[in-house]
Amino acid sequence: MSPDRITVRVPATTANLGPGFDAFGLALDMWNEAVFCLEGCETYVDFTDAAADSGQLPTGGDNLIARSFAFLYEKRGLTPPAGLHITCTNRVPTGSGMGSSATAVLSGLAAANAFLANPYDKDGLLELATELEGHPDNAAAGIFGGLTVSLTENGRILTRRFDVPPFSVALAVPSFYLPTRAARAALPECVPIKDAVFNISRAVMVVEALRDGDLDLLGRVLDDRLHQPYRFKLIPGCFAAQDAARSAGARAVALSGAGPSLLAFSAEADCPAVAAAMQRAYESAGLACRSFVLATSPVGVQVSI
Repeated sequence: MSPDRITVRVPATTANLGPGFDAFGLALDMWNEAVFCLEGCETYVDFTDAAADSGQLPTGGDNLIARSFAFLYEKRGLTPPAGLHITCTNRVPTGSGMGSSATAVLSGLAAANAFLANPYDKDGLLELATELEGHPDNAAAGIFGGLTVSLTENGRILTRRFDVPPFSVALAVPSFYLPTRAARAALPECVPIKDAVFNISRAVMVVEALRDGDLDLLGRVLDDRLHQPYRFKLIPGCFAAQDAARSAGARAVALSGAGPSLLAFSAEADCPAVAAAMQRAYESAGLACRSFVLATSPVGVQVSI
């Protein structure tokens, strides 16, 4: 018998991690939660706005969570149930480079999958999420937790998950709207071979550094020539925030996803100072900014009935 109430929790994620452009994802211990009930006759979405920026999100069937829910039903050749009521507690800032859209997509997919007695395993859910998201990096980390590396092979997604030792990261989230489309439009269509080699070699080292918890190695290899040099220029205060993080003790700094958030790795005791330093730098550039110190998460999406 199908349940009438399902709760889904999905973690924030950070993608790219420097040279792992469109491939790397890391789950973080900040969670969006959505409760799905079948009641009434019209789909609607309520928000408990823990992130303080959900006010502009749609509250009807065009909400991304609701659309993702319906998408899975349609993939099964079924009509989505009427009267879907979704109550969301959003903690992940929207448009921040912390995987907020992936949390919405995965929430809708995981709930629909549970209502239908789980016809899709995690790999199947990732295929659907990638079809909606356009890329698997955030979704993979949101599903599997830990560190993930994903690629597309013959139209299918191949993902591997790696355990990483528990550690914390500092994030600064400036109030600057950087649409993913604009962040991608800033990238060149072709890059020199030497830049491709630069990223390939460092990407392998980033995985090893994170698996070993080796911040010294991470500080030497968390660099990129394919996307960050072009995106940093779009975000006021980003260069200054990067410098401030390093001055405060950060071993390695990178954009979180496409930005505008900045992600910094440092010794546990230095994380609060690093987060505060990045926040001050963005504020000095005229942007309101929030900062967080978050642990990594070894687990991904959680579903309870």
